[in-house]
Amino acid sequence: MADHDPAYINTLASQLCTRHTALLDSAETELALLRARIALVATFIHNPTYDHTARQALAQTLGLPEPGHP
Repeated sequence: MADHDPAYINTLASQLCTRHTALLDSAETELALLRARIALVATFIHNPTYDHTARQALAQTLGLPEPGHP
C-alpha cells in the first residue's frame, strides 16, 4: 500500500465526516416526512366518512391495520 500524505488523509477524513453527517440529517428529514404521510393515510383509513371498501383496500395494499366494520 502506498504511503499517503497525512494532510491528504486528514482532509479526506474531514470530508467523510461532514458528508456522513449531512446524509444522516437528510435521511432523518425524509423519515420524518414519511412518518407524517403514513399518519395522514392512517387517519384516512380509519375515518368512517369515506367508503369502507376503499379504505380497507388501501390498508391492505400498504400493509397497515384495516379499518373496523361500519
